[in-house]
Amino acid sequence: MNKTLERLNSGIIKENPTFVQMLGMCPTMAVTTSAINGLGMGLTTTVILILSNMMISALRKVIPDKVRIPSYIVIVASFVTIIQFLLEGFVPSLYDSLGIYIPLIVVNCIILGRAESYASKNNVWLSMFDGIGMGLGFTLGLTSIGIFREIFGNGTVFNIRIMPEKYEPVTILILAPGAFFVLACLIAVQNKIRILKAKKTGTDLAECERENGCAGCANTLCGGSIKNTFEKKEEQE
Repeated sequence: MNKTLERLNSGIIKENPTFVQMLGMCPTMAVTTSAINGLGMGLTTTVILILSNMMISALRKVIPDKVRIPSYIVIVASFVTIIQFLLEGFVPSLYDSLGIYIPLIVVNCIILGRAESYASKNNVWLSMFDGIGMGLGFTLGLTSIGIFREIFGNGTVFNIRIMPEKYEPVTILILAPGAFFVLACLIAVQNKIRILKAKKTGTDLAECERENGCAGCANTLCGGSIKNTFEKKEEQE
């Protein structure tokens, strides 16, 4: 797999910001009351992530090391301001729905994290694909949570009714606690799929943990640590 596809695969699956790295939880919890809000915030963040990654990568040899973080914030804030004005002018309904969470993208740990860990160390081309992968992974996470919350909390998806008229919405799912519940369920499902996939392919999770260490592994939800904990406990008993 070439490096560009590897960056896309890592951002969407292996290092998914929402389900694997658990980054950007503030907008994830707050704006995913509907699928359209999740999709809008995800795509907005993706555009800013791509542009900031490319700009920071292009200037990586010019920006002094001592002021790199303030410089990154200025670059990200500039792009956020531009996107904010574009949303306000062309998509006012989405702008009103996202509200304060648009300017807060400036301090989103996904943006600054990718700038520091990847864009500042790699060329513009790879940094662009890193931004695309991470942005699409974030968009996938937010949209998935928004779809589940909207379906069961309102009976619709993308404002299209799919539940019968007699359906009684589970109101808690479109409230703040519902976001945590849906996120936990989706992560649990992903954990189960990863463990089953590892068993099917014959991956030795214990050996993987010994060699790589779960703390430094991108595939942090492989279930290795949990599985090994129970296995050791059973052996002791």
